[in-house]
Amino acid sequence: MTDPARLPTSPARFGLTESRSGEHLRAAGWWEGRRPSEGNEPILVALSRSPDPDLALRGVDRLRVALGARWAELDQALRDDEALRGRLLAVLGSSTALSDFLVANPDRWRGLADAEPVDAESFAPTLAESFAPTLVAAVEGLTGTDAVRALRVEYRALLCRIAADDLAHVVEPEQRYVNYDDVASLLSDLAVAALRAALDVAARQVPRSDECRLAVIAMGKCGARELNYVSDVDVVFVGEGDLGVATRLAGAVMQVAGQACFEVDAALRPEGKAGALVRTLDGHATYYQRWARTWEFQALLKARPVAGDDELGQRYMDVVRPLVWTAAERENFVADVQAMRRRVEDHVPAGLTDRELKLGRGGLRDVEFAVQLLQLVHGRGDEELRITTTTQALAALGRGGYIGRADAADFGRAYRFLRTLEHRLQLQRLLRTHLFPADDDVAALRWLARAAGLQAEGGLSESQVLLAEFRKRANQVRRLHEKLFYRPLLEAVAKVPTEGLRLTTSQAAARLSALGYAAPDGALKHIEALTRGVSRRARIQTALLPVLLDLFATTPDPDRGLLAYRKVSEALAETPWYLRLLRDEGTVVDRLASLLGTSKFVPDLLVRAPEVLPLLADTDALVGRDPMTIGNPLRSAVSRYSDLDRAVTAARSLRRQELLRVASADLLGLVPLRTVCVSLSEVWVAVLQAALDAVVRSAGERLASIAVIGMGRLGGRELGYGSDADVMFVCEPAAGVTDSDAARYASSVVEQVRRLLSAPSQDPPLQVDTDLRPEGRQGPLVRTLDSYRAYYAQWAELWESQALLRARFIGGDADLGARFIEMVDPVRYPAEGLDAGAVREIRRIKARVEAERLPRGADPSTHTKLGRGGLADVEWTVQLLQLQHAFEVPGLRTPSTVRGLRAATEAGLVSEDDATALTDAWVMATKARNAVVLVRGKAGDQLPTAGRDLAAVASAMGHEGDPGGFVDSYRRTARRARAVIERIFYGS
Repeated sequence: MTDPARLPTSPARFGLTESRSGEHLRAAGWWEGRRPSEGNEPILVALSRSPDPDLALRGVDRLRVALGARWAELDQALRDDEALRGRLLAVLGSSTALSDFLVANPDRWRGLADAEPVDAESFAPTLAESFAPTLVAAVEGLTGTDAVRALRVEYRALLCRIAADDLAHVVEPEQRYVNYDDVASLLSDLAVAALRAALDVAARQVPRSDECRLAVIAMGKCGARELNYVSDVDVVFVGEGDLGVATRLAGAVMQVAGQACFEVDAALRPEGKAGALVRTLDGHATYYQRWARTWEFQALLKARPVAGDDELGQRYMDVVRPLVWTAAERENFVADVQAMRRRVEDHVPAGLTDRELKLGRGGLRDVEFAVQLLQLVHGRGDEELRITTTTQALAALGRGGYIGRADAADFGRAYRFLRTLEHRLQLQRLLRTHLFPADDDVAALRWLARAAGLQAEGGLSESQVLLAEFRKRANQVRRLHEKLFYRPLLEAVAKVPTEGLRLTTSQAAARLSALGYAAPDGALKHIEALTRGVSRRARIQTALLPVLLDLFATTPDPDRGLLAYRKVSEALAETPWYLRLLRDEGTVVDRLASLLGTSKFVPDLLVRAPEVLPLLADTDALVGRDPMTIGNPLRSAVSRYSDLDRAVTAARSLRRQELLRVASADLLGLVPLRTVCVSLSEVWVAVLQAALDAVVRSAGERLASIAVIGMGRLGGRELGYGSDADVMFVCEPAAGVTDSDAARYASSVVEQVRRLLSAPSQDPPLQVDTDLRPEGRQGPLVRTLDSYRAYYAQWAELWESQALLRARFIGGDADLGARFIEMVDPVRYPAEGLDAGAVREIRRIKARVEAERLPRGADPSTHTKLGRGGLADVEWTVQLLQLQHAFEVPGLRTPSTVRGLRAATEAGLVSEDDATALTDAWVMATKARNAVVLVRGKAGDQLPTAGRDLAAVASAMGHEGDPGGFVDSYRRTARRARAVIERIFYGS
């Protein structure tokens, strides 16, 4: 506690300037002589932070007098309770109207001392559990003036509590900040609760009220849950039964709520004030379908049922909501909305245009009209835009790309700032005002700045900071309003220099639909985003888009193609050569459109490996070098880095480039399947080798040599885009190192390699799978060569011999790898082949795999890996032949499925026709499996059953425009192969 002798000696030091402030402080017990009373420093400091310390102190003094002997309790609470201190002094220093309420009802200060502050999360979802019960209970059994009086008091008490939480952080900075959105939601919820209480009173006052059904529909800011402290509450009434009774009931609701809380305005009803106060649901429907004007649909955007008959209110919404989202199809819709905004602005007095927060230039209506127009235009096809609240709708427009993210954020911040100023101005006297103080009204500006939480900074006073921020936000709003409101999306589309796109709204959507775009509204959004502005970039896009739109229309998924093109363009927006390349190289445009309209895999990589894009202009460069040497540049580049993380990052980057190059050449039909598989396999080998070398370099002393043995498809150079790398690791101790120390060292190195390669990334995964090692996951990660030899000599099972058929050295110590391969040859190529029991065992294992591993619900006729005639069928058949005959047929000693099948044919083990059937099935399944990954951007073994994914897979397989024919061809090929497999593998 500060020494009282050192405290300020004048109330002016606490911001108190009125002559009677010392008298009020002494009366409260907060000042003695020329100094503050001991222990009252926190109160006086909080008082000094109040928007108007003198106003707050006058309120305290009035409250002291009103409480009389009960003042001591409040005085002590203010000393002890920081939350109460912040709330009460903030309210008293901000609002004369709420001060009057507390003085008239002095014990209501306890409502500001609750342990838990008002929380929008508690009130908004279930009104019946919060405000409504309090207000309904207050009027229970009451009618007439008694009901009005009771409702007014409870409504003001809750309003005071909301204001206290809204303002408390201004006085006590440690108090929780309640943002504008939560305050507006709470004010709306309180208004709804008041309507429900008023309806409860009205039902008792109006005879025979049970002979009708009445639903109250909130409109405007109340409907959108963004109400002000002081505002009319716009409503529409829907009735059933005796409409005369319903009309009297609605009138009574308006009267009770109007006298107690706020004016209820029903002017937004059909025909306005000249129309019936209550209409039936059919009456509303007929009006909106036949006679409603554009602005009435704009008003319905914010409608929601809030009181009365819930079922009737919901039926009203079911009728009018579809009409809202077709309003943009009305003739001159955009022009009508724009004209209405101009009329509203024209009604603002000339001298107040720049001070009118609501209706003036750069005011709240600028934001609201722009947002509503964009919602009504684009919300027809995007249900995520069907939001009533302005700030939430802004965020949705930004997320959807209809507004730039920066514009949406700036618009939102400016809107919240202006609404906060509006709230503070209205709180002052609880009067409906939207007028910003004049530049020369320093006192009003200072009060408003402090009430809004602004402080002096950079040599500027509080009022100067407020003026600067207000002008900045108003200018920002006006600029964004003109940008979004007067330059609609389709105007940008119409500027595309082609007769085909100089169309009206409906014509543009219809033409894109005719071209094959499933979501023409979304396509128009992308076009506008790409051609927005007057930059050189926008002009080039304007020239390119007519060509691209037609090219995308020839692909399996035009919408995906255009979306991907927009994403790539946005990602490469700062790449200076990107658009120039598209403009000058017609081949690049053709090939890029084909890739983007077919594949998700390609654009996902393209935004991170744009250096591959120029290769589309050069077929030789795109096809690339000998696939067997594809990894050499990668290994060479990575070897230059001494830092481990940088080395692995470089390896990932080069892998990304090669994946994109191979995928692009594959989809464009420029390379055969073998080149694809070998390229993918050798890229994997290079990454593994580079990572191993980098880890070994960083480890320092080398205790063992390590060799990497490729297994499975990696060993056979038959990897696909979604394949893991099946490997085993073998080590050999350095001189003087024990086997156990060598194995531990090697295991540490391998674990680090796996961790580095499997680290989270946006690239296709790099999973190193070691489950084919001896004892599977239960066995050691790395063994010495002697350990492998001992294991295979004593414990090897038949499945392990089969797995070793595809083993080959791929990285690390070449001599050690060669000796490992030499050691396992007798295991995988058993002398004298297999006996009948071993053959039966392999068939039993295969049958179990078919029964247990095929995913539930998968179609075995189109599952590329485990389905009938799929990859597993062909590979197991070739492997059985290898185990049976490789000891006497050297050509079978190969990890390659296709080469093994060719050797079996040459040896007379398989007929030419059977070999052709098996080869065709293996090739088709491998291509189809790759195509699924390229189309969907993720691994998958099941062919799509319908839709654009199936069309894209069929296109990638050479069956463009005939997905059904592709599926029939696949099944036919698989059936032929399965018949061969039944004879050769199962011996049936």
